[in-house]
Amino acid sequence: ALKQPFVAAVTVGIGLAVFQQFCGINVVFNYTSNIFASIGASQDDQLLQTVFIGSVNVVFTILAILLVDKLGRKPLMLIGAGGLCVLYIIIAIVLGARLATASAIFLLSAIGLYATTLAPVTWVLISEIFPNKVRDAASSIAIMSLWAAYFILTFTFPILTKLAGGVQNTFYVYAGICLAGFMLIYFKVHETKGKSLEEIEV
Repeated sequence: ALKQPFVAAVTVGIGLAVFQQFCGINVVFNYTSNIFASIGASQDDQLLQTVFIGSVNVVFTILAILLVDKLGRKPLMLIGAGGLCVLYIIIAIVLGARLATASAIFLLSAIGLYATTLAPVTWVLISEIFPNKVRDAASSIAIMSLWAAYFILTFTFPILTKLAGGVQNTFYVYAGICLAGFMLIYFKVHETKGKSLEEIEV
């Protein structure tokens, strides 16, 4: 049987992996057209926003590589979770007001924030936080949980949109999830920057 510290590390790792998907950003990637169509954007505008989103994602992922060892894993994760919570509330408001330009700006901001924080740093933490004895198995479980969460997120977005009464209201739900993720990171995740795998395990 796994000892308590091992169980705790595996639980946190799975939690981080699931949160990285349930934070909701991938609905922006997968449902860009639906989101902008909901506020009356033309097909040309929808295509343009798709290009912008992909470009922002690439640029800010490169930025994350430069920041992860300078700022640390936990601060970046907290910035990502807290920042997305705030941005989602703003996005819900501007989508509800059908403000196309403001919606585009804040959605792109959310993509950039995610690409700099939760997207890459979660993978770094999954590779570092598990004790050596269970690292391979635990990492595999966390990664499978991440992709299962991705499937659930993308599958449930249309359903959630109907239940919530509109695309804009789904972002309030994701804001709540980000707040929960912020609490998980704040209380349960330990900084791993500058530590060897053996030091992290202690």
